[in-house]
Amino acid sequence: MGTIDFFFDIGSPYSYLAFHRLPAMAADVGAQVRYRPFLLGAVFKASGNEPPALVPAKGTYMLQDLRRWAQVIGIPFSFPSFFPVHSLLPMRALCTFPENEIRHPAERVFEAYWSRNEDVSSPEVLANLIGADAVAGSSNQLIKDQLRAHTDDALSQGAFGAPSFVVNDELYFGNDRLDFVVEAAREG
Repeated sequence: MGTIDFFFDIGSPYSYLAFHRLPAMAADVGAQVRYRPFLLGAVFKASGNEPPALVPAKGTYMLQDLRRWAQVIGIPFSFPSFFPVHSLLPMRALCTFPENEIRHPAERVFEAYWSRNEDVSSPEVLANLIGADAVAGSSNQLIKDQLRAHTDDALSQGAFGAPSFVVNDELYFGNDRLDFVVEAAREG
């Protein structure tokens, strides 16, 4: 059975789409998904990349594209009024969960931000979504180090944005590359 490392940031709309698509696609090929929270801002900075929304024409297209994808996938989508969100706290809080338990709290945070316009960078909002212990634990140095390690690992694999996937030491980028990701996991 292949393993898919899924590097994501709550603030990435394409990570939100991939998050919904990946579990069933991976299950179809018998692959395991490892959810790896990372900091997209740090990845952008280290790789010299910029958010696509900063390019006006790309930002306009992206909004239409996201709505199309959400409709095809059948998930709620509403572009948040306070985009981009400062994702440091939610990403650290997700790292407080054991690796095999990240999926469900991440789903709650993704849904709150991308479908209900909730400010997931707020400690109170985040505590209501995934628990006060996760928010409190986010200040632990081991948790900070874990998020940094995930980010560094993604960068060492060549990541430059989100979502990023690694299968058999090969990088795949983007929600629209999931077919390639699961095929690589099937083979390896």
